[in-house]
Amino acid sequence: MLTPAEREAINTGPWFNSLSPSLRHDILRQTTVKRLRDGALIYARGDEPHRWYACAQGAVRMSSTSLSGRQTTLAYVEPGAWFGAMSVFLDEPRTRDAHAHGDTTLLCLDKDRFHALLTAHTGFYDALLRLQARRIRQTYSLVEDLNTLPLRARLAKQLLHLSRSYGTHTLDDPRELRIGLQLVQEELAQLLGASRQRVNQELKRMERDHCIRVDPQGLVIRDLAALQSIVREASLAGA
Repeated sequence: MLTPAEREAINTGPWFNSLSPSLRHDILRQTTVKRLRDGALIYARGDEPHRWYACAQGAVRMSSTSLSGRQTTLAYVEPGAWFGAMSVFLDEPRTRDAHAHGDTTLLCLDKDRFHALLTAHTGFYDALLRLQARRIRQTYSLVEDLNTLPLRARLAKQLLHLSRSYGTHTLDDPRELRIGLQLVQEELAQLLGASRQRVNQELKRMERDHCIRVDPQGLVIRDLAALQSIVREASLAGA
C-alpha cells in the first residue's frame, strides 16, 4: 500500500491528474508497489520492457553508461512522474539505465496489463501521446538552454526546478527551501553539461551573492527571486 504522502504525490502529478477518473482508477487498481534502497537497479539499457513505472517517493536517476563503464546522469524522475512507457508501448529494449536515488517507492504496471488498458480505454492513447509530447518539449528546452544560456543561468534554472520538486522549508527560516534530493557536484555538473570545477565556481559565487547556502545536508535556496532574476535576465539577453 502507498502511504498517504505517496498517494498524494501520484494523484497530484500533472499528467496523472489530467486523466479521467475511470482511467486513473483502473491504472491504480492494477499496479503493485515496490520499495527500493538507494542505488538499486530498476532496469538497464538493453533490458526487455516488462513494466511501466511511476515514482511515488524518492527519485529515479536516469543515466547512460559508456563502453568504458562510466555512468553519466541524464535526468531525475521526481515523485508524481511516470516513466518507461515508450519501451513498453513499442515492446523494444530499454534505452537508458534507471536506478533508485535515495529510498524510493515505485508503482509498477506489468506490460500485459498496460496493453489491456490501451484496449479498454481509448483515451489512454491520447494521454500517452500528451505525456511523450511533454517529454519531447522538455528535451528541446534543455537543448536550447545548453546553446543559449550561460552556465550560471542553467544552474539557477536547475535549482529552481529541484526546489519545486524537492524543496522543504527550513526550521530556522521559513523563507528558505532545503533541496531534499542529495546530489554530488559531479551529478549536478552532468545534468548541466559542464565540468564539476565550473559548477563548483558558480555555486560559490551564488553563495557569496546570498542566493543559496551549501550545507553538509545539501543545498538551501535562500533567495528564489534572485535565482529567477538570473534566468530571466539571461533569457532576455539571449533573445
